Amino acid sequence: MICAVALLASVFLPLWRIELAAPQYPEGLMLSIYPNKIAGDVDVINGLNHYIGMRTLHTEDFFEFTILPWLIGLISLFGVLTLIINRRWFFLVWTFFFVLFGIIAMFDFYRWEYNYGHNLDPAAAIRVPGMSYQPPLIGYKQLLNFGAYSIPDAGGWIFLSVGVLLVAAVYIELRKSVTINSKLEIKPIVAAGLLTLALISCSTNPNPIKIGTDGCSFCKMTISDPRFGGELITKKGKVYKFDDMHCLQSFHQSGTVAKKDIGSIWLVDYDKKGGLISEKQALLFKSADLRSPMGANVAAFSSPESLANCSTKFKGEVISWQQLIK
Repeated sequence: MICAVALLASVFLPLWRIELAAPQYPEGLMLSIYPNKIAGDVDVINGLNHYIGMRTLHTEDFFEFTILPWLIGLISLFGVLTLIINRRWFFLVWTFFFVLFGIIAMFDFYRWEYNYGHNLDPAAAIRVPGMSYQPPLIGYKQLLNFGAYSIPDAGGWIFLSVGVLLVAAVYIELRKSVTINSKLEIKPIVAAGLLTLALISCSTNPNPIKIGTDGCSFCKMTISDPRFGGELITKKGKVYKFDDMHCLQSFHQSGTVAKKDIGSIWLVDYDKKGGLISEKQALLFKSADLRSPMGANVAAFSSPESLANCSTKFKGEVISWQQLIK
């Protein structure tokens, strides 16, 4: 009954949100997706989309907004019937259709993002060969000078919570009728917790830098030299990419991301040209002869041998990460 009522409440709440951040919009732009409409900074985003050839967004263009509230209401009613009928097989059928609905909904959302991000007007004012503007299904992605962050909203978190509760309940029901090897037994609450963490946790692992495509999050220049740069990743998984240690250092000191919110920092390996190493393991060498894009002239190495080879070619000094950020 709790799941059924929660699902019904989600009809009136935003399911998903896409946040856009750029220097010219310091407060950011937001697109809220409800079961029956698109809301938020729609007009501003449509104006920006016009310049890059994307179709404008209008609620009436999506048939999903017509049927989605009814589908959610039907699934909620199914939950009420599950309580009334009180049969295991009926509950398992309800859970199956709920999970199937979630998979189909996410696939449809991906298809929608793909079509809008790839089917561009060839006569658009701004054209970048090979560039597409598909937002991430979930997480963060750099689109020219905009950072796009796609996450569930209130209604989406309700759906996720309902899914976790139903999976936990399925485990409890099946455990009553199936003998499980004691070595493989996991308490339902632990299983639900692990599932929740797997679904909502954000990775702080590095995201490969696309040379010639990704833009620097500080100076806004396109990253073009595979020997320099780095990444800063927040604990929520948002990725900031940089073309030079100077930009990474300046961004770190700016306070745009509070130190307590920094998940990890990765530096481009000078020798591996694009490979990323943690700032905790990186060996740094500073030399004016390196001539990095924004003048920091600092290279990172993953081994003492690589650092030694560079120091024989260029005159400079070995520095630490702490020295760099200070």
